[in-house]
Amino acid sequence: MSPPVPSVTILGTRIDDLSMDEVLARAESMMSQSSPRHLITANVDQLVANYKSSAFRAIYRNAALVMADGVPLLWAARILKRPLRERINGTDLMEKLCELAARKNFPVFLLGGPEGVAAQAAASLQERYPGLPIAGCYFPYQGFENDELENERIRSLLVGKKPAILFTSLGFPKGIQWIEHHQAGCAVPLAIEVGASFSFISGHLKRAPHWMQKRGLEWLWRLMLEPRRLWKRYLVRDMPFFYYLLRQKFTGE
Repeated sequence: MSPPVPSVTILGTRIDDLSMDEVLARAESMMSQSSPRHLITANVDQLVANYKSSAFRAIYRNAALVMADGVPLLWAARILKRPLRERINGTDLMEKLCELAARKNFPVFLLGGPEGVAAQAAASLQERYPGLPIAGCYFPYQGFENDELENERIRSLLVGKKPAILFTSLGFPKGIQWIEHHQAGCAVPLAIEVGASFSFISGHLKRAPHWMQKRGLEWLWRLMLEPRRLWKRYLVRDMPFFYYLLRQKFTGE
């Protein structure tokens, strides 16, 4: 059994304090087992939503690992005097897991993303990591999560393909909720929602320059790339984050 993971609670959500190497070591162990494990890379948007929703918080409580995907969460941990060692970005983690899967012959499956992008991301990953077994890719239609017949089709597909890792690119909260509700029926040991990672890996979207990533400015880069889709998230929905954080620091709420 793996030793307990040190963590910090930010806005009611547990954030585990692990290095990338430690996450990969634990993930490798999980992929060798049959019980379903859910990994989450958390960001400001998710923590604000969780702060307002006990149902969301419960999903994160049940997850095997919850990691800080975003420099603002590192800032928050320092403000709470419980600093985290490392940021675990979702796209970086996906690439590292695929590198591991190529070495260990763990099949991976890509679910979601814009139409056709999952297959392009899979091809790019196989080019970077020769020998990576791709169990399959599937693009469900908009609103599929409310169609039990389509969900059963996906579950049956995954049971038949037997991936060790399921990557979903369905967005928040859909991807995290879908994994929580359906992973056990898919017989997939490890599942993780990776946001826009399929688009980044396939080249459909360009990642922020490294200097912006280090300074916590990826949100600004994304906003410049997709202003119509993301302005409300970054400029309205996420704004209360530091207010809630300061309230936690000074009142414990």
